[in-house]
Amino acid sequence: MLNIVIFGAPGSGKGTQSEKLIEKYHLTHISTGEILRNEIEHDTKLGQLANKYMSEGQLVPDEVVIDILDGLLADNPDSVGFIFDGFPRTLKQGEALDKMLSKRGERINVVLSLEVDDEELTDRLVKRGEISGRSDDTPETIKSRLQVYYGQTAQLKEYYANQGNLALIDGIGTVDDIFGRIENTVDKLKY
Repeated sequence: MLNIVIFGAPGSGKGTQSEKLIEKYHLTHISTGEILRNEIEHDTKLGQLANKYMSEGQLVPDEVVIDILDGLLADNPDSVGFIFDGFPRTLKQGEALDKMLSKRGERINVVLSLEVDDEELTDRLVKRGEISGRSDDTPETIKSRLQVYYGQTAQLKEYYANQGNLALIDGIGTVDDIFGRIENTVDKLKY
């Protein structure tokens, strides 16, 4: 089984590259962000809770996200592998993911960290907000989201580097150029 975490700051291209990974490697896509946005759109209890945090540029509490993820893994027992997009975002979530996979006799094969500078990230997110109308793609919220990312999520790099499965990917260039770098990394894996 091939299990990939795609990792990077908001606007680094995780969603775009995830789609290409899913197509090539036939992985099951798990995007906690998409799940939470869907809950918000349908104004569920979870959606209302998530919206409170997300509209302020904060992360949804670990317990909520971990419960969602455990259910998704259980719902896909025949998958050839998973791509985790937007999860884990904290060290606690990373440790929880390792435990969930270990219970199933699995592990993370590679963590793809898309490396993009802040100026490029901000430009991408502002443009995305103008096109999509996403309320969390405003300059003020972007700044807050990047601070949260660097303060809470970036520590995962060290965690995965210590496990030996972190791959830093240059996230600047065309979608295909970036995907080529990702393929070079994934195709070398033994899984």
